[in-house]
Amino acid sequence: MKAVTNPYFVLWCAKRGDMMPKTIRIAMWSGPRNLSTAMMYSFGARADCHVMDEPFYAAYLAATGLSHPMRDAILKSQPVDPKTVETSLLEPVSVPFSYQKHMTQHMIPDMPRTWMRDVVNVFLIRHPARVVASYAAKREGPVLNDIGFVQQAELYDHAQSLGQNPIVIDSADIRRDPATKMKQLCAEIGLPWDPKMLNWPKGGHAADGVWASHWYGAVHGSTGFAGAEGPLPDLSPEYQEIVAQALPYYDRLAAVKI
Repeated sequence: MKAVTNPYFVLWCAKRGDMMPKTIRIAMWSGPRNLSTAMMYSFGARADCHVMDEPFYAAYLAATGLSHPMRDAILKSQPVDPKTVETSLLEPVSVPFSYQKHMTQHMIPDMPRTWMRDVVNVFLIRHPARVVASYAAKREGPVLNDIGFVQQAELYDHAQSLGQNPIVIDSADIRRDPATKMKQLCAEIGLPWDPKMLNWPKGGHAADGVWASHWYGAVHGSTGFAGAEGPLPDLSPEYQEIVAQALPYYDRLAAVKI
């Protein structure tokens, strides 16, 4: 691997007490339908960044027995042992940066968290009304646990307990001004800015999970971040109740977003 001279990178390593620069690993935590795939494509557009797509998904389905779209294909495509997944998250890569797209709802109590000490934890948030509307269009009858807001707050607290100052970024802010917000995020993480992050080819990424054909249709047709969102969607009373339950967790993280 080539030597890395990025000053943010060297400073981050110095704060950790490392003598030589190591790969910066970014764990991006969000619930579903949260700009998370577009963010993976953004980081994946960099030549210096390796990306991973929801590495705990199969382990989560195996542990919970939940019936998700493409369940059998997902279980065959990834390790179902959480410890095996944990090992893969810290394996060497041939580039300076590694981006891991994680779904917060996958981190049920039995999932390992020790590895979170060795990554930069970033929390991607989105207003729960938008999340519920988008999720329900793909999988009917969501409940609070499906959309990851409670788990996101718990993981944020855990990252803080490790002595970290986790980064929070709102998907709405990215969509309003992608260049400014992504530059700010890179600076917070310790990455040099790369304008290639604003665009990617149509049709997906080689790192896409097998579930991409069900969930990633819109982003597969994109070449960059979508524009600013309009008013919040109108929802049925049962979905409004889920939003009301999720909103305090969203508001708490939104209060410390960059």
